[in-house]
Amino acid sequence: MSILKTLASPAELKHLSPAELTRLAGEIRDEIIATVSENGGHLASSLGVVELSIALHRVFSAPEDKILWDVGHQAYAHKLLTGRLEQFSTLRQLHGISGFPKRKESVYDCFDVGHASTSISAALGMAAARDTLGGKEKIVAVIGDGSLTGGLAFEGLNQAGHLKKDLIIVLNDNEMSISPNVGAVSSFLSRKMTSRTFVRIRKETKKFLGNIPGVGKDLLHLVRKAEESLKGFLTPGMLFEAFGFQYIGPLDGHRIDVLIETLNNVSRLKGPVLLHVLTRKGKGYLPAETNPSLFHGVGPFDRETGEVREKKGGQGSYTSVFGRTLIEMAEKDSRIVAITAAMVEGTGLKEFSQRFPERFYDVGIAEQHAVTFSAGLATQGLRPIVAIYSTFLQRAYDSVVHDVCLQNLPVTFALDRGGLVGSDGPTHQGIFDLTYLRHIPNLTVMVPRNEIELQRAMVTAKDHPGPFAYRYPRGPVDGVTLPGPPEPVAIGRGEKLEEGNDGVIFAVGITVRPALLAADQLEKEGIRLAVVDPRFVKPLDRDLLCAEAARTGVVITVEENVLPGGFGSAVLELMEEEGLSPKLLRIGLPDTFIEQGSQKELRSLYGIDADGIARRIFEFFSRAELVSASSMTNRRKRSRGFSALSSLLRSM
Repeated sequence: MSILKTLASPAELKHLSPAELTRLAGEIRDEIIATVSENGGHLASSLGVVELSIALHRVFSAPEDKILWDVGHQAYAHKLLTGRLEQFSTLRQLHGISGFPKRKESVYDCFDVGHASTSISAALGMAAARDTLGGKEKIVAVIGDGSLTGGLAFEGLNQAGHLKKDLIIVLNDNEMSISPNVGAVSSFLSRKMTSRTFVRIRKETKKFLGNIPGVGKDLLHLVRKAEESLKGFLTPGMLFEAFGFQYIGPLDGHRIDVLIETLNNVSRLKGPVLLHVLTRKGKGYLPAETNPSLFHGVGPFDRETGEVREKKGGQGSYTSVFGRTLIEMAEKDSRIVAITAAMVEGTGLKEFSQRFPERFYDVGIAEQHAVTFSAGLATQGLRPIVAIYSTFLQRAYDSVVHDVCLQNLPVTFALDRGGLVGSDGPTHQGIFDLTYLRHIPNLTVMVPRNEIELQRAMVTAKDHPGPFAYRYPRGPVDGVTLPGPPEPVAIGRGEKLEEGNDGVIFAVGITVRPALLAADQLEKEGIRLAVVDPRFVKPLDRDLLCAEAARTGVVITVEENVLPGGFGSAVLELMEEEGLSPKLLRIGLPDTFIEQGSQKELRSLYGIDADGIARRIFEFFSRAELVSASSMTNRRKRSRGFSALSSLLRSM
């Protein structure tokens, strides 16, 4: 019988034998592989911490004890151990369980995560709250070695070492190269040096030496130096000791028995402790072990072969268009330098990094540093392009404002994953960038509607004398081809794509195409709308937008961004400044965090696909009495394509 299927809570792990725990690890891996092969997700990282997850829940008593997972893409085993087996098949699906820990999903998830380097600071806050409230629970944070490249992690380490709170940090290291012999010796020392007997002897010896008249302090200093030298020779522990942590490790992160013994010992130690464990990404699944980068965040794949299933449409992605175009630009302009924050493959810069290694910088998970570093490059005449996901640029907001825009430096922000991202959920949706960027002085913001416009945005930004941002979506391009080399666009110049007299749609970026389709649907109803792509959210094409608003008297804005402070708000401000008062409808995303689901599902759910845009405009015209009721009724009857839409409107 399956152990996993009979596991009601992680407390039952305390009663399982070593053989049963090993068997359970295999069952968990099978479940993770089976689910991710269908749904996609973060595979390699989750497979690498199966034994660690079991050991943590065996030793500690969650949810009373708190176990935090940095980033959280390695928490699949944790979810399976904490009562979510039946829901696991819904992983990352609309209305299913999240791919990351979420407090509202389970009492075992004590902190919402998705971005990196947050666990130590959050865990320290929980430890401080525990001491203030008189609690006794253990606080454990699991952080990957990659997340330690983020400055926030070091800020947390620094404060934790200063406060001396009882806190356990588990460093999950799947990158450092330590020889097996050194690892084995260090593992032995770590287990013995954390045992209750050794800790007692160590404490009494230091007390004894310190009390010897005359020479006690010198002897104590020598003993401490000898201990530090041994650790420094065998391990990277001196760094963490310098922060005020007691360093333990490194240990084999796939030896459940070693992990359990050491964690039991560590749980009795006082003050901040860092436990260093070595794991292998993709452990137990050869394709993921062989290519952990591919299986870090992977789409559906064939479980038997590990071959990732082809996505529909062979035109390529916006990310790949960006990467190819940047190489072409860099071949002609030696000033171009590319910067990313631990997302070389994700931002399409792998080939660029190979072609121009001296002009490429991966700064690690340090977005704030990436921006200020780029500002420094720009002061010396280079043309830095910061390729970064929209959601991650939020972390560098202050640097964008003060270090780039205040100095009016020619830094380009290439915002990948702008708009709805999909199954990674609220932490990754790039739906705030138009709002948080457009009000910054000196910054130009462009939103290309297709791959041709993306290429034009890139060449426009390259020679612009100040900061420039362009955002593009996740997913496949439209498949349009460029007749020749991309030409720059005049700053703040939009384009009228469709004629119409009943009103005008101003749509930006990925929403332009569905807006055109919606206009086609509405034309069958007798509503003829012009469609304009403003191209720029800042500066707006004042002449074009105001002329169309004055001509038609009806303005509809469409954006894949939250409505508060977004593109529609910019148009409202423009109308007010110019003394215009058209009837205006803003279509976009509501003032909320958007849940997980496919991009198609979410666009339909929030009414920013073609049908949703047409429905909203149809309702708007009806309620605003822009056409007569009898005429609207006749139009409903004539339009078969709009029968479902009309039925929905009549039910409102």
